[in-house]
Amino acid sequence: MKINFYATLRQIVGGKTIEIPLDHGITVQAMIDELLARYPGLRPQLYDANGHLYPHVHLFINGRDAQYLDGELDAKIGPEDTINIFPPVGGGGPLWATTRPEGAPTKTNVNV
Repeated sequence: MKINFYATLRQIVGGKTIEIPLDHGITVQAMIDELLARYPGLRPQLYDANGHLYPHVHLFINGRDAQYLDGELDAKIGPEDTINIFPPVGGGGPLWATTRPEGAPTKTNVNV
């Protein structure tokens, strides 16, 4: 089974895509368990201190977020499925943090 990783997870697994031999019809959870056995550094990136998958981590199976599959993490997957795992993604910033023309109001000198 090929599993694609994104952003900071790539450093942990050593690349963009890994391939692991898994039986047909395993669950999403069994696939995650195998990944954690092979790459223990993934655990703090995927799970909270109580052993729950972080809600901001997204596992896509054939383009669908696993949380919306029938059975969620108990959904069956096979070697032909496309797996993508995304860590939390942040970005941007407050509008006032962007470049402004000289003399334009700043966050601290705007008259309200």
